Amino acid sequence: MPDAPASRPAVFFDRDGVVNVSPGDGYVLRVEDFHFAPGAIAALALCKARGFATILVTSQQGVGKGLMTQTELDDIHGMMQAELAWHAAIFDGIYACTHLSGTCTCRKPSPEMIFRAQHEHGIDLTRSWLIGDHDRDIQMAVNAGVSHTVRILSHHAPKVAAEFTLDDTSLLPALLEAELRSGEGSS
Repeated sequence: MPDAPASRPAVFFDRDGVVNVSPGDGYVLRVEDFHFAPGAIAALALCKARGFATILVTSQQGVGKGLMTQTELDDIHGMMQAELAWHAAIFDGIYACTHLSGTCTCRKPSPEMIFRAQHEHGIDLTRSWLIGDHDRDIQMAVNAGVSHTVRILSHHAPKVAAEFTLDDTSLLPALLEAELRSGEGSS
């Protein structure tokens, strides 16, 4: 159960391939390698303007593998948040699973990161959205009871159905403009 009443919906965003340009099968290991995906900032700003909480849910196994430190990951997210602040698009919460596969309970498609955000931010999952580029993202939303899903097509062949599928992130602002009703996210 959330600490606060479930008063507003959220839009949950995967990071690599949705918020920033996908590194393919690798990792964004340095601040200078992080580049916002086309349309991502506009999509976040629209969600915020419509009253939705914005939550980042990301798997960052590069930390668990020793390819980067937690501090380096925090620096990347700090830079990301600083840039988003200029656009009134800052994330309300950032949840990152940094563990190796099979060593934790929070790794996608587990809904644990979403449930933590729900608990800490009073989120109504039945009115929420998740945007991801991989089956594990969409399955995490299904497992958590998130009502709406958007898949950004990537080099991962889709096997889990999403409500909406987009060729790339540049199309995200128009979809959200059409689908997120003004005031729906207000508490």
